[in-house]
Amino acid sequence: MTHLENLSRRRFVVGSAAAVGSLSLGFHIPLAQAAAAAALPPEVNAWVVVKPDDAIVIRIARSEMGQGTLTGLAQLVAEELECDWSKVTTEYPTPGQNLARNRVWKDFSTGGSRGIRSSHDYVRLGGAAAREMLIAAAAQGWKVPASECKASKSVITHAASGRTTTYGKVAIVAATMKVPEKISLKDPSTWTIAGKPLPRLDTADKLTGKQIYGMDIKLPGMLSAAVTACPVFGGKLVSFDATAAEKMPGVKKVLKVDDTAVAVVADTWWRAKTALDALRITWDYGPNKKVDTASINKMMTEGLDAKEAFVGSNLGNAPGLIKDAKKTVTATYAYGFQNHACMESMNATALYTPEKLEVWVPTQNGEASLAAAAEASGLPVQKCDVYKMHLGGGFGRRGFQDFTKQAVSIAKQMPGIPVKMIWSREEDMLHGAYHPKTMCKLTGVLDEQGNIKAMHMRISGQSILAAVRPEGMQGGMDPAVFQGLNVDGAEGAFTYKIDNLLIDHAMRNTHIPPGFWRGVNLNQNAIYVECFIDELAHAAKQDPVEFRRKLLAHNPKALNVLETVAKGIGWDTKPAPGVSRGVAQIMGFGSYVGAAAEVSVTNGKLKIHRIVAATDCGHVVNPAQVERQVEGSFAYGLGSVLYNECTIREGRVEQTNFHNYDVIRMAAMPKVETIPIPSGGFWGGVGEPTIAVAGPAVLNAIFAATGKRYRTLPVFRHSDLQSV
Repeated sequence: MTHLENLSRRRFVVGSAAAVGSLSLGFHIPLAQAAAAAALPPEVNAWVVVKPDDAIVIRIARSEMGQGTLTGLAQLVAEELECDWSKVTTEYPTPGQNLARNRVWKDFSTGGSRGIRSSHDYVRLGGAAAREMLIAAAAQGWKVPASECKASKSVITHAASGRTTTYGKVAIVAATMKVPEKISLKDPSTWTIAGKPLPRLDTADKLTGKQIYGMDIKLPGMLSAAVTACPVFGGKLVSFDATAAEKMPGVKKVLKVDDTAVAVVADTWWRAKTALDALRITWDYGPNKKVDTASINKMMTEGLDAKEAFVGSNLGNAPGLIKDAKKTVTATYAYGFQNHACMESMNATALYTPEKLEVWVPTQNGEASLAAAAEASGLPVQKCDVYKMHLGGGFGRRGFQDFTKQAVSIAKQMPGIPVKMIWSREEDMLHGAYHPKTMCKLTGVLDEQGNIKAMHMRISGQSILAAVRPEGMQGGMDPAVFQGLNVDGAEGAFTYKIDNLLIDHAMRNTHIPPGFWRGVNLNQNAIYVECFIDELAHAAKQDPVEFRRKLLAHNPKALNVLETVAKGIGWDTKPAPGVSRGVAQIMGFGSYVGAAAEVSVTNGKLKIHRIVAATDCGHVVNPAQVERQVEGSFAYGLGSVLYNECTIREGRVEQTNFHNYDVIRMAAMPKVETIPIPSGGFWGGVGEPTIAVAGPAVLNAIFAATGKRYRTLPVFRHSDLQSV
């Protein structure tokens, strides 16, 4: 039995015709109750709207950016609601509504693979509460105990009399019923909607072009804005000459956005962009203009042997054993800056008046967008609201609100006129919140039997939290740096048993802003650990899978993931001629994940034939979506390891578009075989942990094929290896 915490205000509104229609169905509704119901918002509770025709609208607070969260959360609500899935649609509540209703929908933030795993309990309670209220309404009309009634597929049945009714016929009364204090949630083994590979609810609209993204917004009298900011982070806007731009066709205004950026507002975006290019802008680049990739690399290299470092995990006496060892195995890896490179560049549309601000924005955090919009407008937050759009890619980038603030700043200078601001691709590439740049030096000691006696892992590089969420720091240390490396971490535990282990971080921050990038720090940490474990296995002259089996004997979930991918790839059988294999596993975002890859390298050309992936995320809400998430994350993960890197010259990012920031193409994408192995009992993430194992599995397979370790990434920066 679970207590439901003030889940709804139980308000429901319908038209008078619908109310009359419901009154004619044999249920006695007191006139005062019917009148009150007719004056209330159209909902049974905050999560569920039931229309007279039995159509169900489920409200989803999290953001949909292609990962399937919208459908998965709807499945969880619908499962407990016991509704007809074929009549389910969804809608977003606004963060303004959430604030006004005491955050009834709770967290709007979507990131860290938490969309389902951190809201599954209360959204299920919302569906279950609505079900019980609908049943109670039917029982009241029949004058029978609610305990004698059951619901299934939006139909309520009184078994003793055989009477039935539908949700739509009792919804008005249901909205006035008392919210049950105790609710029993269904056992996952009995699920009929959740846990099933149902088609996504947003697919049809995407295929037909009906789906509206932020860049598609059209409002009466709307203008468009193009913006550019100082290309060197930390630099400022000094001045601009708008003489030529103001005379160009369609231009309405040239304006200062803030201390770092200028914008042109015109009747079309292309005219705004063309005029923006005609501006003569003077920037103060500041001291960061002297920074380049070489100087950053030097700083981080020095951190690899620095005396001062923050300790993430420390078992036994690794430094002492390494110091006294006659022979050690040492390797240094490097992982560069990476852009999110969303297909839909950053954008937002804002309409400002002194009394009201409205913003339409593709955001990963509607509440953060609301706060940023209110701050930029100068209006009280109660006078602002944000309408969340589907995202054309997020990957962590749209959790930041720089573009939201810019749009509001522009709109504030054009009061009463809606203005849609769109970043050009170049602006998007040059002003990201990049995957942090780090290096890692690993040192290991093997005993005479080839077992790991001691290991030290020193990370040198950026801290995301120091830049974007300093309140999350712990005594100056960034705990997020150690994703997948904490010996006692519930989110991302170090899975191997090594008695003498030291993992530490020499913080080396640069002027290039870091951000949460799909998979965050687990990405490079998995590469560092899994490739080095592979190196130790080969140094011990042991099979890489067998070497890992011994280290995972104490960890049945991690071991099961390893065994599953090894079996799936056929590890104990001989591969096809010219084909080599690699393997990797890790725990992150609450899930256990593994991958095994088959590759071939012919005349310096790499072909990835297939990858077998296993995921234990505890409970699976939509198996088909897990498969798609894994495939998509592997595309993103392989792109980062093989292709992606942002380099710095004269303080700015050199890559300005996809001609020099390449991504993996469909022709290079391997076949991905996904094996969900949910063990139940916990809720882990899917979209981010799996990205981490694609890279090291392929890197280890490349070593098996070539005998060479590619430790400085991306791989295709090396001239001796290229894609087919």
